Amino acid sequence: MTPALDVLDVTLVHRDGDDVVHALDHVSLRVERGEMVAVIGPSGSGKSSLLAVAGALVQPDSGVVRVDDQELTAATARTRSRIRRERIGFVFQSGNLVPALTCVDQVRLPLTFGGVADPRDPVELLREVGMEQKAHRRPHQLSGGERQRVGIARALVGRPTLLLVDEPTAALDRQRSQEVVALLQREAHDNGVGTVMVTHDRDVLHHCDRVLEMVDGRLTPAGA
Repeated sequence: MTPALDVLDVTLVHRDGDDVVHALDHVSLRVERGEMVAVIGPSGSGKSSLLAVAGALVQPDSGVVRVDDQELTAATARTRSRIRRERIGFVFQSGNLVPALTCVDQVRLPLTFGGVADPRDPVELLREVGMEQKAHRRPHQLSGGERQRVGIARALVGRPTLLLVDEPTAALDRQRSQEVVALLQREAHDNGVGTVMVTHDRDVLHHCDRVLEMVDGRLTPAGA
């Protein structure tokens, strides 16, 4: 089966005057459908750069990136935008919700941009993530964990092949952190969504199928 994500020998360089920093240094990563991979590592090691490249937000200097066998590195900006909309879901640190929208409208929001052929039902998704009873509440009426659940539902509404998750437990206590990452694991496994989660929270790593470590732009199995 075609992997959800295939990153092949990717390099991303940041230049500041005469200084050159390799944010990604010949990184390769293959994520299968239904697999949940955690990426750990110190701040500034390249984790966010990996998400940006995998999510078609940043073009690498060299290497190849494919999502669901669609090559991003050779694609036009318009094609990359379409792939992001149709095949990639993003989950941010604090849910990144729109203050004026209710929970159900937050989940519907990606569908307003078009291009989703077979979306999931927003109300059913809220039920799956345990938020059906609060479908008509707004973000200020929710806890941090509840906002994250809504953010996960929104990321999944378009049936993405790939889910990219950035520090989902940063603002949560231990119990809520476990609940949110267990939810991500269940969605990945049950719906065949390849998931890459960047995290500093080692207490949630047991929910993941693999744990990799990023240090100085290089990706290796954790503890290697």
